[in-house]
Amino acid sequence: MVHRSPGIATALALLTLLPMLGACSGGSDAAAQKGEGKGGARGPTQVGFVTVTTSSVPVVSELGGRTVAYETSEVRPQVNGLVQRRLFTEGSFVRQGQPLYQIDPSLYRAAVNEASATVASARAAADAAQARANRFRPLAQIEAVSQQEYTDAAAQARQARASVNQNLAQLETARINLRFATIRAPISGRIGRSLFTQGALVSANQANPLAVIQRTDPIYVDIQQSSADLTALRRALAQGGVAPGSTQVRLLLEDGSDYGYTGTVQFSELQVNESTGTVTLRASFPNPQGVLLPGQFVQTRFIQAVTPGAILVPQNAVQRDISGKAYVFLVGPDNKASRRDVVADRTQGSDWVVTGGLKAGDKVISQGLSNLRDGAAIRPVPAGTPQRIAPPPAGAAGQAKGQGKGGGPA
Repeated sequence: MVHRSPGIATALALLTLLPMLGACSGGSDAAAQKGEGKGGARGPTQVGFVTVTTSSVPVVSELGGRTVAYETSEVRPQVNGLVQRRLFTEGSFVRQGQPLYQIDPSLYRAAVNEASATVASARAAADAAQARANRFRPLAQIEAVSQQEYTDAAAQARQARASVNQNLAQLETARINLRFATIRAPISGRIGRSLFTQGALVSANQANPLAVIQRTDPIYVDIQQSSADLTALRRALAQGGVAPGSTQVRLLLEDGSDYGYTGTVQFSELQVNESTGTVTLRASFPNPQGVLLPGQFVQTRFIQAVTPGAILVPQNAVQRDISGKAYVFLVGPDNKASRRDVVADRTQGSDWVVTGGLKAGDKVISQGLSNLRDGAAIRPVPAGTPQRIAPPPAGAAGQAKGQGKGGGPA
């Protein structure tokens, strides 16, 4: 019987296990290499695309403006005197011709009476002068009086008739002044507060008006637009790049709510404001409920032009390079990404308005753009398609199950 030492026995046991460990290690490496060969390579990137079409896209302008009364009239006296009565309620609606103030008419009534008497006296004198001329006419024909005497009598009759007309004009002036003693509303509208009270002395040449009347239905909105934008728009219209838009205007109030009524652009100013560099566009709006007040700030929205043959592209599909030039990725031949430079100068809602670089039917990539490169292999699907996650292979599931049960070394 051969006796072996414990050290020699341990060495022999290790030598026996080395081939088994090598076989296990080699099997694991082969399995790993086989797995990498089957599923380790990354497939094409899935991207979502939209198929674009051409359409007529409106050029919508959103500009600020202020409301202006349709008509404004300052109530002023045209004669001098004391205010006897105020005949209106402050802040009320007054109609054209309605009495507003009464000035003491005593002096003007007396002037009318005096002018009437003067007219009567002038008419009497004219009748006498005409009768004298009529008597001298046959006498001059038979030379009972000289021709010069008849000529003088006829001239005096004409002067008397002229004096009558002159006094009639003075009578009319006196009557007008008497009528002006009652101050009436020159226009219909809402009248403000009275700046003069009963008993105040007013004159025809005073600086301040008695009150102010404003007509606010309809009401104007003065819109300020940059002269540069207006010039660019007119140039585009002249070149045929855009078509004329509508004159209809929508209005947003100060709280952001829609006014409800549609207005119409009336005209554009022919000069540029030197201090602001803007041109004033005036629009007219109905204001039956009096919601809009003069001097109110509002926001307007209207279509100044229409761009024919434009293409709407989602904003996230348009990118810009370091120089600021816009570009998109298209689904190219053989399912490869193709970069395309485009002209996108403005937005509309959630889209860019593209006026160059694309045509109808192009498939613009709008999803999966992260790290996308020109010429990269892609798997295109319509935008919004949910991404499918495939279940793991059956073998992999069994292997994982086996490892869970007895995967540890025996």
